[in-house]
Amino acid sequence: MEDRLKSTRNDDLFMAVLELKTVDECYRFFEDLCTVSEIKSMSQRLEVAKKLTEGDSYSDIARVTGASTATISRVKRYLNYGADGYKLILRRLKKLQK
Repeated sequence: MEDRLKSTRNDDLFMAVLELKTVDECYRFFEDLCTVSEIKSMSQRLEVAKKLTEGDSYSDIARVTGASTATISRVKRYLNYGADGYKLILRRLKKLQK
C-alpha cells in the first residue's frame, strides 16, 4: 500500500465501507457518495481485471466491457505491479461463486 494514500480521512471512508452489510446497503451508500459515472467506471475496471485474469484478449475485453485499451492497460499494470487488491478481491469473489 502506498503511503501517499494513507490518511485519517481515507481510513474513515474504508471503515465506512467495511460497515456495509448487504449489496442494497452498498448501492445506497455509493449512490450518495459517487456519481453514476464513477460507480460504472469502478465496476468496469473490476470486470476488466476479471477478464484479464481469465486470459481474455484486449480486443475481447474492450468489446465486452466497453473499456478503452488505455483502461485495460492501466488495470493490467495494477494487476502486475500494484498492491494486489484486484487479486485479493477476485479470489474472494470466486470463492463466493462456488
